[in-house]
Amino acid sequence: MSDTDTPNVTGNSEPSSTESLNDNRQFANYREALRSVQVTLEKLRACPEDERQEMLADITRLSDMQEKLTKGRIEIVVFGEISTGKSALINALIGREVTSVNVQGGWTREVWGTTWDGCGYRVPGLEESEVVLVDTPGINEVQGVDRRQMADDAARRADLLLFVTDSDLNDVEYSALLELAAVQKPMLVVLNKKDLYSAGDRERILQVLQNERLFGTVRPEDFVMAAAQPRLVEYVYEERNGSERSEWQQPAPDVSDLKARIIEILDREGKGLLALNAAMFAADKSDRVKSVRIHLRRRYAQQVIWSFASFKAIVVGVTFVPLLDILSGFTIDVMMIVALSQVYGIRFSMNNARELVWSILKSAGWVAGMSYAMDVMAMGLKALSFGLATPLTAVPQGAAAGWTSYLVGRAAEYYFQHGGSWGGESPKAVIRQILADVDKTSVLNGLKDEIRKKLSINRHAKTEGPSTP
Repeated sequence: MSDTDTPNVTGNSEPSSTESLNDNRQFANYREALRSVQVTLEKLRACPEDERQEMLADITRLSDMQEKLTKGRIEIVVFGEISTGKSALINALIGREVTSVNVQGGWTREVWGTTWDGCGYRVPGLEESEVVLVDTPGINEVQGVDRRQMADDAARRADLLLFVTDSDLNDVEYSALLELAAVQKPMLVVLNKKDLYSAGDRERILQVLQNERLFGTVRPEDFVMAAAQPRLVEYVYEERNGSERSEWQQPAPDVSDLKARIIEILDREGKGLLALNAAMFAADKSDRVKSVRIHLRRRYAQQVIWSFASFKAIVVGVTFVPLLDILSGFTIDVMMIVALSQVYGIRFSMNNARELVWSILKSAGWVAGMSYAMDVMAMGLKALSFGLATPLTAVPQGAAAGWTSYLVGRAAEYYFQHGGSWGGESPKAVIRQILADVDKTSVLNGLKDEIRKKLSINRHAKTEGPSTP
C-alpha cells in the first residue's frame, strides 16, 4: 500500500456539528497515523541487510499493524489470572463458547479467529472494520521475563485493555497491572464474579481498588462489575401433588455493564484509539531502529577503535626515527576518525578529521599531555642513542600512544553518534564520561580522580574555577 492509498470509505448518516467536528479530527489523526506506520515500515525495509536481519520480527509486526489500521480492526486484549474467569468473560461477551487463544503464536488475525460480531460497533467509514477480543495466558501461568515480555507485546498491540480480577488485587496482579498501565493504553478493570459478593462487599472492594490500590492509575469510571459465569442457583418447584423438587441452574451471564462501557468508549473515540495506538506502535519501532542501528554501529566502531589503537601502539613504539613516531601516530588517529565517520554514515574529509582530532586532544588537555610527554621523552632517548633505545621505549611509548588513540576514538564515536555534534555536551564532558567507564581493574582507574580535577580547571580563564561546558 502506498502513502497515497486510503481505505475504502463508506457513507454515513448526517451527524451533528459537534460529532462531525470530532469525526473529522479523528479521521485526520487516523490518516496521519497510517502515514507514520507506512513511513516507519519503509525505513525498516530500507535498512542495510545486517540491520534488517536484526529487525525481521519488527517488520512483520509493523506490517500487521498497517493491515490492522487499514481495515479498522479494533483489538481488545484481556488480561488476568487463570482463576478470575477471563476466558468465561470473553465467551459471555461473544455469546458462545470460543477457543482460548495463546498469544505466543503471534499477532495475526488467525490467532484469535473470532470477531465480536455481537458488539454492533464498526469504525465509521471503514468497510472491513471489526472488533476482536483476544485472550492471553493467565498472568500466573507464565513467570518472569517471558510473562512480562508477552504482556508488553500484547498491550502494545491492543487498542483497549481489559484487566479481569475477582477480588482485591494480589501482589502478582498488582505488579502486572502496573506494567500494563505503563504502556499508556486505555484500560478497564473488570471485577468479575460479582455474584459471589453481597452489595456491601462489592462496594468495599471497589472503594479499595479505586481509592487506594489504583488511585491515579485507573479512572473511577473505568471499573466495571460482571458475572461472566454465575454460580449455580437452586430453584425449588412445587409439584401438583404438593411435593417439592429442587433443580440447580446457572443464571445467564451478566456482562451488560461491561459491554455498554466498551461500546461507549468505541463510539466516542474508536477511530482515535486506533490511530493513537498505531502511531505509538510506529514510534516504538522507530526507536527500535535507532537502538539496533546504534548497537550495530557501536560494535563496528569499537572494532575500528581497537584496531587503530593497537596499530598506532605498534607503529609508534617501533619507529626509531625521532619525531616521525609522533607524526605517524597523529596520522593514524586522523585515519581512524575518517573510518569511524564511514561507520556512522557521515561524510568526513581528512581536513575535517584533523580538526576533530585536535579538538579532542585540546579538550583532553592533561590526559593527552601525559601521552605526549612520554613521546617527547622517548623521542629524546631515541635521538641521543641514535635509535638504539627504541627497544627500551617501545612498550611504554606504544601503550601511551594506544591509550591516546582509544580516547580520541571514543570521543569521536560519541560525536558521530550524535550526528556530527557533541549533542549538547562539551568535549570535556564526553571525556569525563569515557573516563567514568574505565574498568576498576584498569591501570587508569587510579588516575581518574586526578584527571577529573585537571579537567575541571579552565587554564584560559582569568581566575581558576570550574570550566564551562
